[in-house]
Amino acid sequence: MDFYKNDSVKTSDGNDYVKNVWDKGHMAPAADFACDYSDLKATFSYLNCALQHKKLNRGPWRILEDHERDLLVKYGGKIWVEIKVVYGKTCQVLPTGATVPKGFYKYIWQMEPKQIVLESYYFPNDVPAEGTTYRDYKLNK
Repeated sequence: MDFYKNDSVKTSDGNDYVKNVWDKGHMAPAADFACDYSDLKATFSYLNCALQHKKLNRGPWRILEDHERDLLVKYGGKIWVEIKVVYGKTCQVLPTGATVPKGFYKYIWQMEPKQIVLESYYFPNDVPAEGTTYRDYKLNK
């Protein structure tokens, strides 16, 4: 499925991902919405992606998404995932004008019986060290 723009909001676009190390990193993973075509299509909006280093996106970030699905089963569907995209004055700006995030916080919440953070992570937006897993980014160890 191809990514599409929303004309009312300025986002990255296809030009920002050409011949560089940046993936269209889904914030809400497409695999989590594959049961319904309209929900799946919504995940391919540029509103749902960030410039994410391809080795991070295809490595620890993707494996954490698998872990989140396991937690969803474990907690009977009563979890919520929150992502905070981190920008700052030192962020790289691409020749196309797009700003590359410095990193990503991800919080996994249990919603019932009490709302608590089960796990939290911080991923710098760069190449993961060899052998790194999503667990290496965990904040509340």
